Amino acid sequence: VDESELLTVPDGWKEPAFTREDNPRGLLEESSFATLFPKYREAYLKECWPLVQKALSEHYVNATLDLIEGSMTVTTTKKTFDPYAIIRARDLIKLLARSVPFEQAVRILQDDIACDIIKIGSLVRNRESFIKRRGRLLGPKGSTLKALELLTNCYIMVQGNTVSALGPFSGLKEVRKVVLDTMKNIHPIYNIKTLMIKRELSKDPELRTQNWERFLPKFKRKNLKKRKEPKKKNIKKEYTPFPPPQPESQIDKELASGEYFLKESQRKRKRVEEIKAKQADAVKKRQEERNKAFIPPKEKPAVKAKKAPTEKKIDIEAIKEKVKNAKKKKLGALPMEEVKLKMAADEKKKKKK
Repeated sequence: VDESELLTVPDGWKEPAFTREDNPRGLLEESSFATLFPKYREAYLKECWPLVQKALSEHYVNATLDLIEGSMTVTTTKKTFDPYAIIRARDLIKLLARSVPFEQAVRILQDDIACDIIKIGSLVRNRESFIKRRGRLLGPKGSTLKALELLTNCYIMVQGNTVSALGPFSGLKEVRKVVLDTMKNIHPIYNIKTLMIKRELSKDPELRTQNWERFLPKFKRKNLKKRKEPKKKNIKKEYTPFPPPQPESQIDKELASGEYFLKESQRKRKRVEEIKAKQADAVKKRQEERNKAFIPPKEKPAVKAKKAPTEKKIDIEAIKEKVKNAKKKKLGALPMEEVKLKMAADEKKKKKK
């Protein structure tokens, strides 16, 4: 038998279900799990809780909903024979808390279905970038997410800072890779294209055991444009070991101007003069602004009419010469010399006759 055949799982093979015969005595200890849920999920959980209890009772697991505390709890009973049933029940209440609808979340109780809750909130520091990348995962009108669901056979729910995925193990692995790559600023369309090629290759029985590296696309990262330089550049000053000069105090300024030695009355007079000088300047400027309205605008210079070009003198003699030549050379007529020769030839012919 070929070793590759032993390593591959035959098509349509399923692991036999775990029954009471496998564990007739049940469990020795009671296990329980609890999870909190947000306030906006309270109304929905209230409605669907009887269905949750019914689904879990088939596996002999109890479920309680505490609306005061805002928590869901699942516990095993004496009749519980499957030790993994409590883990599946824990995943069920986790998915319900993460806004996954009951119709999808209840699938976790099946043997071949698993779930994965991917935390994406702490992967991107900038909040705006995080929202943009999370939106990229959804795509326009949810088309990217739908394509990913079809390729991986998983149900995916993007909610807040987490991505909840539900489906087979192979699909969950691909979903996690795509989600993490998207948060690393790699567009999900590249991974979707790779998944589509892998799906087609898996259909060929000859290529199943071969390496698919040569078929998969290799996407090169494009160099982004250089960052625009800011308008205001902070130029670092050269380091000097000496401290900056101490700013002058008001007394130093007064000593330098000589105001310090003046009497109080003289100081007041000086301040009044300065204020009056400032006021006079302000009045002058205001008056100039008002006078601008009365200054006429500059007129455009009138465009002078261009003189007609002086007529050239007509050469009458040259025109006469042209007319004479035209008369001599009639249209289609022979020149005079040829006409004379022709006439002479005609006369000779007549004489001979």
